[in-house]
Amino acid sequence: MKATKKMLLLGTVIVAGAFSIYAVQDENTDENQKERLVNDYNVYAIPVPDNLEFAGEPVPVESPDIYERMDRELLVNTYWQSNAFLLIKRANKYFPVIEPILAEYGVPDDLKYIAVIESGLTNAVSPAGARGFWQFMEPTGKELGLEINSNVDERYNLEKSTRAAAQYLKKSKERFGSWTLAAAAYNAGNYGISKQLDRQEVGDYYDLLLGEETGRYVFRILALKEILQDPKRFGFNFREKDLYHDVPSYKVKVDTAVTDFPAFARNFGINYKILKIHNPWLREAHLNNRSRKEYFIELPEKGYYSMMD
Repeated sequence: MKATKKMLLLGTVIVAGAFSIYAVQDENTDENQKERLVNDYNVYAIPVPDNLEFAGEPVPVESPDIYERMDRELLVNTYWQSNAFLLIKRANKYFPVIEPILAEYGVPDDLKYIAVIESGLTNAVSPAGARGFWQFMEPTGKELGLEINSNVDERYNLEKSTRAAAQYLKKSKERFGSWTLAAAAYNAGNYGISKQLDRQEVGDYYDLLLGEETGRYVFRILALKEILQDPKRFGFNFREKDLYHDVPSYKVKVDTAVTDFPAFARNFGINYKILKIHNPWLREAHLNNRSRKEYFIELPEKGYYSMMD
C-alpha cells in the first residue's frame, strides 16, 4: 500500500512537472505566434483604377475629391469582408434573374448594382417602409404597376420589381440624359436631383454637392461593381460550390382564390415554408383573388429539397 502511495505521489509530481513545462512552452508558443501574426498580418491600400466608368460614362478620378470618395468606398467595402462575401455569394444566385430583364428594357448591366446597395440582394424592409430587392415605397411601386396590398405585395417579386426598376431608371435617363444621374435619382428622387442641378447650375453628378447618402451613392455602386466583377483581385477566395445557386423551379398558373397555402404546398410535395421562400410576394396563408387575376406561383422541381437533405 505504501509503495503504491509513493508511486502515485511520484506520478503526480511528474505529471504536474510535465504540465508546468507544457504550460511554459505553450505560453512561449503563444508569444511567438503573436509575434508572427503581427509580422505576417498586413493591410493594403486598394488601388483606385485609372479608367473607371459607369454604364459607359467616365468617372473623373483625376479630381482629388472624386479620387478620395472612390477610395473610401473601395476600402470600406473590401475590408468589410463578411458583407462583401455574402454579396458575392448572393450575386451568383440573383444576377442571372436581374441581368436579362435590364437588357430587355435597354438598361445597362451596371445598374444591377443598385439592387446590391439598396437591399444587399435580399427582400429587405427599410425603416421608411421601402421593401424588396429594389426598395420601392408603396406609392412608387403602385405607379409602376406593382400590386401592393396586405394579401399580395409584388415588391417582393424579384422579376416584377426588376421590371419596375428598369422602367423607373429608363425614365430617369430620358429626363437627365445620364445613367449616372439616373442612378443618383434612384436614391434622391428625380425631383431632388433636378432641384440640385438647377440650384447649383451644373449638369453632372460629379459636380454636385450632395448630402452624405446621395453623395456616396454612386461611389458605393462603383466600388461594389469593381469587387463583384473580379472578387479574387480583392483577396476573396472561394470555390464554385461556396456560392449560392438558384433552385431549379417551374411556375403554375392560378386564376382562382387559394384558401389554404399549406394544403396547396403539400399537393406539390413541399411545405408552406418552401412555398413562401419561392414566393415571398404572397403575404398571407391564402390568396383572395376575387377578380380572378392570373398569378404564377413558383415551385421547386419535384424532389429537389428531399435530394438536398
